[in-house]
Formats: sequence, C-alpha cells, structure tokens
Amino acid sequence: MKLNLHHLRLFHAVATADSLTAAAQALNLSQSALSTQLRQLEGRLGSALFERRGRKLHLTEAGRIALDHAETIFRTAEDLTATLTQSTRRQQPLRVGALATLSRNFQIQFLRPLLGDPERQVQLRSGSQDELLEALEALELDVVLTNQPPPPAGPQPWLVETLAEQAISLIGKTPIESERPLDLKLILKDQPLIVPSERSVLRSGLDALLVKLGVRPRIVAEADDMAMLRLLAREDAGLAVLPPIVVQDELAQGLLHEVAQLPNLRESFYAVTRTRRFPHPLLATVLQEGQGAPDA
Repeated sequence: MKLNLHHLRLFHAVATADSLTAAAQALNLSQSALSTQLRQLEGRLGSALFERRGRKLHLTEAGRIALDHAETIFRTAEDLTATLTQSTRRQQPLRVGALATLSRNFQIQFLRPLLGDPERQVQLRSGSQDELLEALEALELDVVLTNQPPPPAGPQPWLVETLAEQAISLIGKTPIESERPLDLKLILKDQPLIVPSERSVLRSGLDALLVKLGVRPRIVAEADDMAMLRLLAREDAGLAVLPPIVVQDELAQGLLHEVAQLPNLRESFYAVTRTRRFPHPLLATVLQEGQGAPDA
C-alpha cells in the first residue's frame, strides 16, 4: 500500500511538537482525529512510531527512522519548489549570506564576476554563523561566506570549499624605521596591539604565536569586526592584526602600512553550500573564479 504523505506530515508535526495536544492545535484537528491518522500510518509501516511514557509521547526506534526519512522527503520537496518557482522568473538572484564580521573587500572580490551585468542579480544578507546556516538549510540562501569552519550538519553535511587563504600581518598608521631587520618579538612586546576578539579563530592562532615567542603583549583594543579593526588602525590606536585584504585600499594609498607579517598565521575564507538537486546556475561561476584568489 502506498505511503500517504499527508499522514507523514501529521506524524512529523507530532514528533517535533511538545505534545499531541500542541500538535493537534497547530494542525487544527481534534486529538482523536490525529490519533486515528497516526494509527493508520503505523499500520501502513507495520511498526509503532510512538510509545507513551507518563503523559508524553516518545519516538520509538522505528519512529526516529521515520522522522529522518520524513525530513529528507520534505527538504527535497522544498528544494524542488524553491528552485522551480524561481526558474519561472526572468532573473534569478544569487542569494548570498555573509558573516557580519567578514571582510567587505573579500565579499566584493567574491561577487566581482557577477557585478556590472544587469542580467545577473545578487541578494546579500549578513548575520551570525548560526543564522546564515539555518537560512541555507531552509533554502533561503544559495551560499554562505564565512571565515569560520562550519560544524557538521547531521545527516546532510555542509559542502565547504576553501576560496582563499590570507597571510596575517601587523598593520599600522606609520611604518617602523630601523637600520636593522625588524625584530618581530620586540615589535609584539613594545607596540600597542589591536587584536581580534577572543571568540575568533584568528585570535586563537595569535595567542599561540605569542606563547611560542614568550611575549606578553600590550593589547589596547579588541574587536570582532574586521571593519572596526581597520578603523582603529587608521586612528593610529596601535598595530592591528589583520589580513591585508581588509585594508588593501589604505595600503595602496599609503594611509596604512604593513609593518610585519606574522609567521604561520593565516585566515581562511570558505564558501558553504548544501546538496541540491537544482543548484543555482551562477553558483558554479563565482565558486570557480573565487577559488585560489591571490593574497592582497
């Protein structure tokens, strides 16, 4: 007997709700009607999907398997609907999510293959890593740009491509004059530093380098936003720990200077996507041209 997808959606509602009562209210059904249709689904599958413990329903092993399959079926249906709905439009925008603290210069570099062509539209959205990955999973975004490796996504892992790696340097308002080769250890010890926040991957690498060199730095400012690190460097608050791409315009104009490069310290930029039956036609273009970008 064929599986009734309507019953499967009712089962999913109950499995993800706090109770049968809450699910029935959300579905605008009586509890008895909902229970009857769940029993019909269990009859078709030949296994009990729930077991009652006190006043609550809990998934059986068969119920957990059924829930995994149901979510896969619904994601596929959403993918199909989102893609085919958009394909009927004259222009299909590429929906790009970017970590709120990510370098704007890098974002422009990634999007450059699409800019200037009126037939190629782009929708940009910024947010936290969790917000963007949730939107990607819900098919509200086509790709997420980040400098933080995403966690595994359960049964359907993220597709992660490394687009570029940037060396990390000390960036300052004024170059340091010296008749001898600059002593990095001495610079890190004596100069005021503007550093990424402790929550960042970049800060972890910096802290490891400082421990290795035996340096106790003089930190005058911390920020989790690359744009703020750039502005603090322009205000001559100290030497900022940054990938040069963030301040490429200031370096070219002589407004800021690369004082020293930090050894073995690099920042990676990632494009995160998910498996789709109908990927956006422009996605392959920007991913191919965005990979292996040279250091700024």
